[in-house]
Amino acid sequence: MSTTTLPPETNTAVAIARPQITVSNANPPRKGWTSWVTTTDHKKIGIMYMVFAFAFFIIGGVEALLMRIQLGVPENSFVDPQTYNGLLTMHGTTMVFLFVMPMMAGLANYMVPLMIGARDMAFPRLNALSFWLLTMGAAVFYGSLLFSPPEAGWTSYAPLSNLAYSPTGGIDAWIFLIHLTGIASILGAINFCATIINMRAPGMGWSRLPLFCWTILIQSVLVILAFPTIAAAVTLLLTDRHFGTNFFNPTAGGSPLLWQHLFWFFGHPEVYIMILPAFGIISEVLPVFARKPIFGYKAIVASAMAIAFLGLLVWAHHMFTTPTATVILAFFTIGSMLIAIPTGVKIFNWIATLWRGSIVTSAALHFACGFLLLFVIGGISGIMLAIFPIDWQLHDSYFVVAHFHYVLVAGAVNAIFAGIYYWFPKVTGRMMSESMGKLSFWMTFIGFNVTFLVQHSLGLSGMPRRIYEYASGNDWGTYNMISTLGSFLLAAGVILTAYNAVRSLRKGPLAGPDPWKANTLEWFTSSPPPPHNFDVVPRVRSVEPMKDIRRQVERASQPAASDHPSVSA
Repeated sequence: MSTTTLPPETNTAVAIARPQITVSNANPPRKGWTSWVTTTDHKKIGIMYMVFAFAFFIIGGVEALLMRIQLGVPENSFVDPQTYNGLLTMHGTTMVFLFVMPMMAGLANYMVPLMIGARDMAFPRLNALSFWLLTMGAAVFYGSLLFSPPEAGWTSYAPLSNLAYSPTGGIDAWIFLIHLTGIASILGAINFCATIINMRAPGMGWSRLPLFCWTILIQSVLVILAFPTIAAAVTLLLTDRHFGTNFFNPTAGGSPLLWQHLFWFFGHPEVYIMILPAFGIISEVLPVFARKPIFGYKAIVASAMAIAFLGLLVWAHHMFTTPTATVILAFFTIGSMLIAIPTGVKIFNWIATLWRGSIVTSAALHFACGFLLLFVIGGISGIMLAIFPIDWQLHDSYFVVAHFHYVLVAGAVNAIFAGIYYWFPKVTGRMMSESMGKLSFWMTFIGFNVTFLVQHSLGLSGMPRRIYEYASGNDWGTYNMISTLGSFLLAAGVILTAYNAVRSLRKGPLAGPDPWKANTLEWFTSSPPPPHNFDVVPRVRSVEPMKDIRRQVERASQPAASDHPSVSA
């Protein structure tokens, strides 16, 4: 396997002749901040999603660091119990609903129309509405800080979320966040389905659709199926709190288990709603920097469909400690373990894509490979927790916290950072610093493992999750101090990537249309793309249309044999 290093300042854009069109200036576009507030351009909306999400990533990270400071030493009093519960709820909700999902939506908004050769999303105004509903949900949720933040955890289990235990408005703000972001997600999912199904470039059949677009389509179907359940659950909770109903009140005939069933019927597919686009990003990045076609295209698509289908059937593996019949527990154990099969198919396909490739060691590839390693670790611990007798021992312990973060933080965040370094030249027309990106990767990779690897040991030794403080005299203090130090290294790596992006907006070298010699149609147009995306949409003849275009240009640029004088002896 040969290896080359991509210089950070390299511009290898392919010069492709494109027919030009005349753009009318009868209605010149608005400029300044009003052009962003009123835009229906999918690219601007995608950028706003990504900036919004990264801002809340920083906020959620600060909340996590405050919790880690509190747990860094035994019997600490850095924050009081109510503040700690509020930080825990705000952190979990922020990372799930205000970072990972909006960031994936931003990448999809920007890239999907470009990757399929479309001029925009199918419903541009609906696209803008989805974003502004998200911002309203965030404003309502963080507005709760003005009176009292929610303290029932990001799952808001009943009866902790009932009015008797949470009489302030924090839980109500959480409910309205779920409603507003849920409506935004459903509208966005409908939009993506309509766009991908109806607006593909000529020749782009289902067997030629980019894998990132496949995962967004499958994710959108999951959103449409799963989000109405959480909408119903929070509506019942709202009526319990303010209109005298008792759906979740056990003292009046209600059932707290009903909340768990409704929440996790949404909550487990939500894991795949967040991670499926990450699979798509990895499937786009690896073949470009391995200089090989993706291995097993159809198997990757089929495995994504299988993961989504099985993900809808195993919600109760989050409820193994509830009073449930053993035969039901066995069904959900088997179903949960079956998900490992299509996931393993993806892992082996990605490894086979790298095998014997001409590897280009870019920052994007570093984050993609980090995803592979850490996600496998999270998957292994997930298989352990899928066995209900093991889950009985480890449920609600720090082992579960470690598993969850290895799947979502190591999975989604590494993939998001791979996508940022990969698509930043397309979005901005500038290259990010490769050396700074690789340093950021190693800081986040080491910091993440220092933070969360020891938490497996904490869970095995009995430390419960959502704990505010703990007594001295055991190993918990040592493990927690290691975890806290690692969290600050992880945060420094994230900040380095943020600095790299801001710096590169001004000082990064010009990228050109295709700096990576990539495979998909977004690299056919200029960087950044024009408002109309494409002057002309090429006909797609394979799953790697840019390779076909480059070959066509090379053949056209070669002089004909008759142009060369013959050589005689």
